[in-house]
Amino acid sequence: MTISYKQNTDGTTASASFNHESIGVATMMALTFVTGLVDAVGYLGLDRVFTGNMTGNIVILGMAVAGADELPVLGPAIALIAFTFGACTCGLLLRGSPAGWHTRTTALFATGGIVLLGLAVSMFVVGDTMSAVQQIVFAAVIALVMGEQAAVARALAVKDMTTVVVTSTLTSLASETFFGTGSALWNRRVGAIVTIFVGAIVGALLLLLHVALALLIGACITIAVSLIGHRYLTRVD
Repeated sequence: MTISYKQNTDGTTASASFNHESIGVATMMALTFVTGLVDAVGYLGLDRVFTGNMTGNIVILGMAVAGADELPVLGPAIALIAFTFGACTCGLLLRGSPAGWHTRTTALFATGGIVLLGLAVSMFVVGDTMSAVQQIVFAAVIALVMGEQAAVARALAVKDMTTVVVTSTLTSLASETFFGTGSALWNRRVGAIVTIFVGAIVGALLLLLHVALALLIGACITIAVSLIGHRYLTRVD
């Protein structure tokens, strides 16, 4: 796929100064880090709800239905619905869009970042002692944003960069990369796994200070990604 990019004022293309593939991978890595942050918030701060990794919610629901003690049902179920709704809505908005990064991509990522920012502010106002209903609402809205993020990342189709799960990435690493398919893919796949892991660590540590801090950082990163992508990756048809 050949994509033309914005020209600088001196007539040179942006690719003369930047490696667009590297920037694309870096933006997806940043969003993968955000997934680690928000999943730490959801699981540790919002009654064991995964807000980015829906596989975790399905497993929790399965065990809860089987009668496992004290596992939540309503929170994970609503998060699943919200994630699906976010991804579905985003898919409709992106239908018919050209390949690569475009203005809709920027708008969707920026909207997600602004929503996360609003949630962080709301959490600061509510404080650490949230009711069960408030926890479910917060988790659902975060999941909706992550569904949107996952759908946009899927549309961008940066190889091995889903931003919300690493199971498939780990499978590719173990079954393909270990047998010498290239250092670039090795770095990308290991990077994605390590990034979501570090995001979860940072999110858990930030929860010791305040539940909203991880969301605040995630919001800032998401907004920054939207701006960087718009500046350096937007295609010109």
